[in-house]
Amino acid sequence: MTSQIGKLYLIPTTLGDTEPLEVLPISVKKIIEQIDIYIVENEKTARRFIKKIKPSKRQSALHMFHLNKFTDTTEIPSFLDPCLQGKNVGLLSEAGCPAVADPGADVVKIAHKKNIQVVPLVGPSSIIMAIMSSGMNGQSFAFNGYLPIEKSERKKELKRLEQLSFSQNQTQAFIETPYRNNKLLEDICATLNEHTLVCVACDITMSTEYIKTQTVNDWKKNSVDLHKRPTLFIIHKE
Repeated sequence: MTSQIGKLYLIPTTLGDTEPLEVLPISVKKIIEQIDIYIVENEKTARRFIKKIKPSKRQSALHMFHLNKFTDTTEIPSFLDPCLQGKNVGLLSEAGCPAVADPGADVVKIAHKKNIQVVPLVGPSSIIMAIMSSGMNGQSFAFNGYLPIEKSERKKELKRLEQLSFSQNQTQAFIETPYRNNKLLEDICATLNEHTLVCVACDITMSTEYIKTQTVNDWKKNSVDLHKRPTLFIIHKE
């Protein structure tokens, strides 16, 4: 083992089919030029992203560990063995920032246990960008991931989050599988108080970007088609 330990770089990607260097800083390009070992969710999209950033990089030189729902959790620590051998490793998300609403958090946790330096790079986070543009409380907020699929449980959770936003003055954000977005917005309008604020942040950073905050009552009058479009929903009852 070399005395020099490599670093784990958390490399952000785009949130959609946008030219990477339109939304990512040059520091991301510089790191990708240096690294040949990656931990990725989908190898095909990861290779395509790297090629867009650095077309001249030899694809045959890239080594990729797969981190997804099929990965044996006992194998994950070995993904960081190259760091212990003095090599830098890049952790790539499928969209946005690694380890935020992303399986990469497990890798970062292990890196800390192994005393491997973790280096986060600047890039677009749909959660942060949605909170920024919502006009709601950015001092105290929570991201709740996916809501329950079953209708009655989903409505119960929506009411709980609404009450939490009111009692704690805390903005509440959540997401849905893109093909169920329209149904979730319908449930929000049917369940929450008519004066509760709802922000719909859709296709962030893309040419079709749509971000709108208005009351439940106004959403009932002004609908939008969110089908198969990556969307964050944010609520706050004042």
